Amino acid sequence: MKRLLVVEDEESLRETLALNLELEGYEVVTATSGGQALELLGHQRFDLVLLDVMLPGMSGMEVCAAIRLADRHIPVLMLTARGAPEDRIEGLRTGADDYLVKPFHLEELLIRIGNLLRRQDMGKPEDRTLSIVRFGSNTVDFQRLEAMTAKGAVSLTRKEWALLRLLVDREGEVVSRQQILQIVWGYDVIPSTRTIDNFILNFRKYFEADAREPRHFLSIRGVGYRFVA
Repeated sequence: MKRLLVVEDEESLRETLALNLELEGYEVVTATSGGQALELLGHQRFDLVLLDVMLPGMSGMEVCAAIRLADRHIPVLMLTARGAPEDRIEGLRTGADDYLVKPFHLEELLIRIGNLLRRQDMGKPEDRTLSIVRFGSNTVDFQRLEAMTAKGAVSLTRKEWALLRLLVDREGEVVSRQQILQIVWGYDVIPSTRTIDNFILNFRKYFEADAREPRHFLSIRGVGYRFVA
């Protein structure tokens, strides 16, 4: 039986979705916030996430980005009342596999869920080039969680891997400190921005030829950081 996680804060819609999905033979678990969804995803196995964009606190976009840091393959179908092209594009850019605008027909939702699950079941051979990133004298394997530098292998913490994945995925873009805090640490547990600065300093020690003159992990004053391969 396929297990679905439904993340929706509107009670009536959440219960309606859960009931109809269970009638279709799915096992359904529900969450009312992004933080609760990430907690469930960290401890349980799911085959698909049905994710509302407008959530209290941590938005669905931020939740999707956080999911993609931990799992590159689980299908994510976003639900939103915002149907402008730029909203759909933003949702897809954060890693969503599909995007459905409210109000929607239940049959269409079921078809989209079925299509995503079938695509997942096809089990396409994994393209390891997507999990291996090379920059400078460094090779980082996000699947095996191995990092090799000019100074030798380095061991990264779980949070370091998550932050590195975020920066690499958004190569060339400026990622704000606020985005990093919400996506990597989560809405409910937010450390000081100084913590991020220390992580970047560590990355420079690990991966830069000269930590004082970084080429890959750049600071954008007053905003955040940018990764350049």
